[in-house]
Amino acid sequence: MSSEPSSTGTSPRTPRPGTQKSSGAVTKKGERTKEKPAAPLPPVGEEEPKNPDDQRLSASCSQNSLESKYVFFRPTIQVELEQEDSKVVKEIYIRGWRVEDRILGIFSKCLPSLSQLQAINFWKVGLTDNTLATFIALLPLCSSTLRKVSLEGNPIPEQSYYKLMGLDSTIAHLSLRNNNIDDYGAQLLGQALSTLHTSNRTLVSLNLAFNHIGDEGAGYIADGLRLNRSLLWLSLAHNRIQDKGALKLAEVLRPFELTHKEVVERRRLLLEKGSQERSRSPSSSRHGDSKTDRDRDKLQMVGISNITLVDKSEKMQTIKTPKGLGKKKEKTGEVVKKEEKSGPGQSPTQGTPKKEDASKAGKGKVTIPEQKMSKGKGTKTGSKEKRSILLESEQLVVETTEMVNPLLEPVEHRDGKVFLPGNKVLLHLNLLRNRITEVGLEAFLTAVQYQVQVSKPKTSAKGPLGLLWLSLAKNCFDPQCPTYTMIQELMLPRDPVKAKVKEEEGTAI
Repeated sequence: MSSEPSSTGTSPRTPRPGTQKSSGAVTKKGERTKEKPAAPLPPVGEEEPKNPDDQRLSASCSQNSLESKYVFFRPTIQVELEQEDSKVVKEIYIRGWRVEDRILGIFSKCLPSLSQLQAINFWKVGLTDNTLATFIALLPLCSSTLRKVSLEGNPIPEQSYYKLMGLDSTIAHLSLRNNNIDDYGAQLLGQALSTLHTSNRTLVSLNLAFNHIGDEGAGYIADGLRLNRSLLWLSLAHNRIQDKGALKLAEVLRPFELTHKEVVERRRLLLEKGSQERSRSPSSSRHGDSKTDRDRDKLQMVGISNITLVDKSEKMQTIKTPKGLGKKKEKTGEVVKKEEKSGPGQSPTQGTPKKEDASKAGKGKVTIPEQKMSKGKGTKTGSKEKRSILLESEQLVVETTEMVNPLLEPVEHRDGKVFLPGNKVLLHLNLLRNRITEVGLEAFLTAVQYQVQVSKPKTSAKGPLGLLWLSLAKNCFDPQCPTYTMIQELMLPRDPVKAKVKEEEGTAI
């Protein structure tokens, strides 16, 4: 009994994925014509004859799959909203869309109205030196919440990216990956990080991966790290750095010798600081003595000198121990009320909050330092990811306006030379896939040993943490070499994320 062919007209051989085969033809009336018998299977070892129609269908389907796979690379303008149902724009993404002066003119009218804008990302938008300057001029018009700028895949021959790191810049996170930055561009960026007289105090992270930076450029970046005390995260992965550049980078992570110009500048700063202290101390002491004398005269005239002096001492104690406040109010009575009326500011608030923390009552600035202390304590538990730790560390950079010049830090004198402590502010250094050998590894091992020895513990919220992450994999050395193994052993307890994983594994067992 012969079986009729199926209505779909499929051949005995299973069609390849993504293709459609139809052996039946449809007439104008919709009747199906007599179908041809199925072709026999080819012998084993012989290839099936290819149909041109099948090849075209397969090619078109594979092209569609490629287009859907790489839809990211299509020219696109996207925005990220605070919430799906809200209209608050947090980030702007522009990919493959040429940004010219006309587009930037539109931005100049749109960006100021985005009050919650946090990041701008330009990927392969064809920036030039002129359009970059125009874009930088637009940044002050944006909201103060704008903290991140990413310009990736935009090579500029003039390499004027350093203008994004000016002294008046508010950018905290800057990504310049895949911009063909060479040693000259690295020199400009290193000078923007710090010079003998200036230093960037807002930039927290800098991504220079996938560029053409060599030993000379790495030396310029290291020079910028000598006197910079705000940069926490630096990536130089996928560059051309060899041992000479690695030695320069490792040098700034341990005590390094000051140059003659730096020594002269340090002496000038010390003289300036001493003259300012001398000019302030006599006037302040005379003013303080005269003020205390006037207070004593007034108190003696009133006749309650002993009582008020005791009250003042108790008042200072209540700032440190709020529990004594209730006792004072019960005992002193009218004297306390008199002080509350005549007090210039703190006395009205002292009568109400009994449960206030001693640290809050003892400081003039209550809210901001307390928030920073509470956030800083979270780092010692290792319960947050790297991004959270970087954001917490960024809170410390907010106080850099009062940061002491690194040249005024305590120095060490050896053999007639002056050595400054190494940079202990940098937390993350990525040198993945460069050309570093075991010679460079030895220098980093010495630097890591110094960082481990002198870095303050993580319980201190305002103190420097020292280097926490050091990526040296995929370089020109054996991963099993003893030097690299020692570096990993020293850095493992310092990495909060890996330490957390190890702790969780131990508790699970």
